[in-house]
Amino acid sequence: MIAYLDGKITYKTPTHVYLECNGVGYLVHISLATFSEIEKAKEVKLFTHLVVREDAHVLYGFFKEEEKTMFLHLISVSGVGPNTARLVLSSMSTHELQRAIIQGDVRLIQSIKGIGPKSAQRLILELKDKLQKEPKPEGMDNTLQGSNTIMIDEALAALSMLGFQRVHAERAVLKSMKDNLQIQSVEELIKLSLKNL
Repeated sequence: MIAYLDGKITYKTPTHVYLECNGVGYLVHISLATFSEIEKAKEVKLFTHLVVREDAHVLYGFFKEEEKTMFLHLISVSGVGPNTARLVLSSMSTHELQRAIIQGDVRLIQSIKGIGPKSAQRLILELKDKLQKEPKPEGMDNTLQGSNTIMIDEALAALSMLGFQRVHAERAVLKSMKDNLQIQSVEELIKLSLKNL
């Protein structure tokens, strides 16, 4: 199994990259979350997972190890294949998905293209206990939990309506919360987050 690849990006699209390592070019399928992280990079280390099918060997790559871990959780669920898992990770951040599964938010999960009510319920049923035991995703510490969750959700919703990608919006909101522990309102959080976008 190939655990990760570290090399030069020779071709890049939002869905896949060519990664050259020691003269060998690998076609690596990626999510939009990973693409947004490596968009301007020329060299990168991607954590990888090789899916072996009858007709092909397909390599999936992730900028963060937590995204790879979530991908492996998703494809362990009956009826969720690698392409669906990649689509899920392109639609919402790892943290947002983890929180939705733990909280049993069927509506949010089934808002992802390709995930119906039954699939959403199956994801929650099969992954909730596993994800509750996992460490919190990077960038999410205890100061962002509890009463702040509602404020974070409202700020993310507002930034999404303003046209910002969920991945970028969440990163900006989390940075604002971390840098300013005394934030009192959603409006203040949105204003500070806009400065980080």
